[in-house]
Amino acid sequence: MTTFRISEAAALLGVSADTVRRWVDGGRLPASRDEHGRRLVPAAELAVFVRDAARRESAAEPGGPRFSSARNRMRGIVTDVRRDGVMAQVEIQAGPFRVISLMSREAADELGLEPGVVADAVVKSTNVVVELPE
Repeated sequence: MTTFRISEAAALLGVSADTVRRWVDGGRLPASRDEHGRRLVPAAELAVFVRDAARRESAAEPGGPRFSSARNRMRGIVTDVRRDGVMAQVEIQAGPFRVISLMSREAADELGLEPGVVADAVVKSTNVVVELPE
């Protein structure tokens, strides 16, 4: 069975090792100890934990869950917007991820995208859709 050390699980989830330890100590995430006393999280249990947390977060969004075929949603902060006559390049830092979206200038203007704005990067296939949280 595949397992992850606390630090590996934290890196995969984009949280601190202390956060994962609190989840384990609180009984939210199962873990065992290896022969050296290090905590190990079963990969299958980590996958269930992440999936269930994502579902809870999605259901708790203001206005209820969104109905979209896109499943990869990352909330972040706009760090850069470059506009020219027709197009705009929008850069979002979502946790450890840097996401860049190309869109029409008109769309960027209508969304009011500027550095410091909180936005969701919605990834479907090779396209990135930018939405503002409700």
